[in-house]
Amino acid sequence: MPRFAANLTMMFTEHPFLDRFERAARAGFEAVEFLFPYAFEAGQIRQRLDDNGLQLVLHNLPAGDWEAGERGIACLPGRQEEFRAGVARAIGYAQALGVGQLNCLAGKAPAGVDAGLLRATFVENLAFAAQELKGAGLRLLVEPINTYDIPGFFLNRTAQAADILQEVGADNAFIQYDIYHAQRMEGELAATMQRHLARIGHIQLADNPGRNEPGTGEINYAFLFAHIDRIGYDGWIGCEYKPAATTEAGLGWRQQLAR
Repeated sequence: MPRFAANLTMMFTEHPFLDRFERAARAGFEAVEFLFPYAFEAGQIRQRLDDNGLQLVLHNLPAGDWEAGERGIACLPGRQEEFRAGVARAIGYAQALGVGQLNCLAGKAPAGVDAGLLRATFVENLAFAAQELKGAGLRLLVEPINTYDIPGFFLNRTAQAADILQEVGADNAFIQYDIYHAQRMEGELAATMQRHLARIGHIQLADNPGRNEPGTGEINYAFLFAHIDRIGYDGWIGCEYKPAATTEAGLGWRQQLAR
């Protein structure tokens, strides 16, 4: 049976961030994930994890100026030193929080910049991050994101991610496969997950359209959950969706679809 982690950036948002850990535990989650921890001291977050018996399974590397619309800097030429400083900061948080993997957002391709240069920059940064994370006993993830929600996002297809990771050549680098983003960009969810299973280190979910909870859209989650079990994926599945109403009101999908 799949193991689900509550995404605290998207879920329980009617409560302050540090209060969401208790809400997740009350709702029956044993693990959580979120985008970024950096607005808080690591000790504050670790205390909430420990107090509620929760495991942290994922957070992201620093991703540039989020409020200004940046969605990662890993593909951006000229930002390598900033990227490397972010890797060091993320490792410090990961070690304090007990998380075993960090996600790297590629960023949006700037207009007029050669695609080959963007790819070379991304590969260089991923190789550096993978080496640093390996020294700390951590895995590196990269996430394809659909270009409808984030126009211009550089990494947007599963095969593209697998090809780039092949070039990076790091044995601790994997794909974060987000079912929602994949459905919007390429479909073929079951076959793609099976084909790339050895490279998939983490899965996230939301339904489409709307990015709400499973069962609200077109994706056959009852089939997919059984398929994920059948092909042998044994990691966590992050619930990175926007609840259609309150988080608690929409949690019935776990019993209805994940049997």
